[in-house]
Amino acid sequence: MATTEQAACADCALHNAEGLKKLGVDTTNVDYVVALAGNPNTGKSTVFNALTGLRQHTGNWPGKTVIRAEGGYSFNEKRYKLIDLPGTYSLLSTSQDEEVARNFILFGRPDVTVIVVDASRLERNLNLVLQVLEITDKVVLCLNLMDEAARHNIKIDQRALSRDLGVPVVGTVARSQEGIPELLKTIDDVAAGRIICQPHKVKNLSEAIEHSVKQLTQSLEQQFPGLANSRWVAFRLLEGDERITEAVRNNELEELVVS
Repeated sequence: MATTEQAACADCALHNAEGLKKLGVDTTNVDYVVALAGNPNTGKSTVFNALTGLRQHTGNWPGKTVIRAEGGYSFNEKRYKLIDLPGTYSLLSTSQDEEVARNFILFGRPDVTVIVVDASRLERNLNLVLQVLEITDKVVLCLNLMDEAARHNIKIDQRALSRDLGVPVVGTVARSQEGIPELLKTIDDVAAGRIICQPHKVKNLSEAIEHSVKQLTQSLEQQFPGLANSRWVAFRLLEGDERITEAVRNNELEELVVS
């Protein structure tokens, strides 16, 4: 009988590396792939540097002029590849940066997505957090700039926030390495399935909307067998997302389906 860790790993990057390769990510000699997402000016690059040190390089995403950064590190005898996604306020794809970030989380299916937020401006960062939680179950929320929050007399109940969002929350001051060891351990626990996330999802839909979502999801799965997050794509189509609509009409989504 499969262990909890084995069951959790059944949908990880090692088992679905093709999706990552289609997005230009080499998973050779890697145990887990981690995406780093967040709004601009949250200290995301500092978190990236704190996790990877000098083991990193930059380049462009395939077919895009958007710069990407990749780094690597080892923890608990596992090898991690960290992908620093473009800073974005939303995953609604109104720019190339947002499209790159969304496509990687949605279709690449990284083993863990770390969302970096500014602890002193948490409320304005939650829009992106909630959008990511609709796409993936494996999330760690990194409350960076905790020193700035303290300087403004802002106190955050991390345990309550974790309970409300359904994912682990780690406070950091990345520029001084504060909280980074705990962040590394939490990422490892989520990747290995020792922490099971139960993130906030859209609930209590009306019967009519739920019926439409189910019908559209079934149609998408028939048109694109193996499409990751087909329910989320259905939501975006119902909300009139022009970029997703175009991708369906032009069969672009077929290129991102994990075979």
